[in-house]
Parts: sequence; C-alpha cells; structure tokens
Amino acid sequence: MTLDPFYLIVDDASWLERLLPVGVKLVQLRVKDRPESEIRAQIRAARGHCERYGAQLIVNDYWRLAIEERCDFVHLGQEDLGGADLSALRENRVRLGVSTHDQAELDLALALSPDYIALGPIYPTLLKQMKFGPQGLDRLGEWRRRCGATPLVAIGGLTPERARLCLAAGADSACVVTDILRNADPEARTREWLQATADRRG
Repeated sequence: MTLDPFYLIVDDASWLERLLPVGVKLVQLRVKDRPESEIRAQIRAARGHCERYGAQLIVNDYWRLAIEERCDFVHLGQEDLGGADLSALRENRVRLGVSTHDQAELDLALALSPDYIALGPIYPTLLKQMKFGPQGLDRLGEWRRRCGATPLVAIGGLTPERARLCLAAGADSACVVTDILRNADPEARTREWLQATADRRG
C-alpha cells in the first residue's frame, strides 16, 4: 500500500472540519480519556468528514469501535497490541499500523505483517514524556532497510523542514501533531506541510 507523505494526527474530530479542506489526505484520530460514547461519536464524525473529503482515517487504539463503526484502518501502540484481537481486524479487513521505538518492538511489529510501521520519536517531542530518546535520521534509514516493502512512518518533533529530511532518509510518510495543532494558524501551517511533502505525492 501507499501512504500519503503527510500524516496528520488530531485529538478531536472538529479539527477535520478545518484542516481537511486545506488538502489533508491521511489523518489519525487519537482521542484520549473520554467516555466510550464520546469516543464513538468522535470516530463517527471523523469518518464522515474523511469520506466527504476523500481522506484516509486511521483510528488510534479503539479497534473494537473502529470495526463497529466500519472504519478500515487502526493504529496500535506496543502497549495495546496484547489486548487487541488481530484476527478480528483481519476478518473485518481493517488495516493496521504499529508504533515502534527499539529493535525488539520492530521485530514484534514485523512479525505481525502490519500495513505500516511507525518509528519515533525522531526528534525531541513536546507531546508526551517518552522513555525512548530521539531516534534520529540514521535509525530511520536502518528501519527503512529492515522494513523492506512495509511503509515506514516517521513521528516525533517534526516540522516541514524535518519532514523533508525524514522522507529523504527513507520514511514513506511524516507524521505531525503539535507543530500544527499548537500553531497560531493551523491552516497556514498545514499548507506549509503540504508544500514540503508535495514532491513525494505522486
């Protein structure tokens, strides 16, 4: 499969009303610490927005709700893999992305034959405290060789300029959260990301 080189993560479906019209085509909904009814409503709203604008939606963590809401892509962190029914995902033709941070996690991810593997953080990140240090571009190149044909996503501390470096180092897609969501003008920053990754977009 082919991933868009610009991969946006949002923490609320309302962002999609603002940013999908700008041209985003690959987005993950990562909602935390809300009641299941709210999360289901968020997934349902995000799916509607993505269908309207022809964007690929990836649901973070909530694989059961993703299946029930007829979504076709989920992303799981290493801590979530153990509790996920991967057979159910396959039976429902739901694609899978997996986070990795070190060699052992990469080996585990590759054994699952996921639809993409994410490596991070590439650079220091403000989003959350990580027990893993920045991986850097050299590690990204090493992961590219190990992943073979499996798409590789770079995440963590990225800007449009750093995204270009990650794509040049072997990433298929560059992922962003805070650089857009905490920007004073998210729409303008999204356009900068789209421009920075345009030469990788077919």
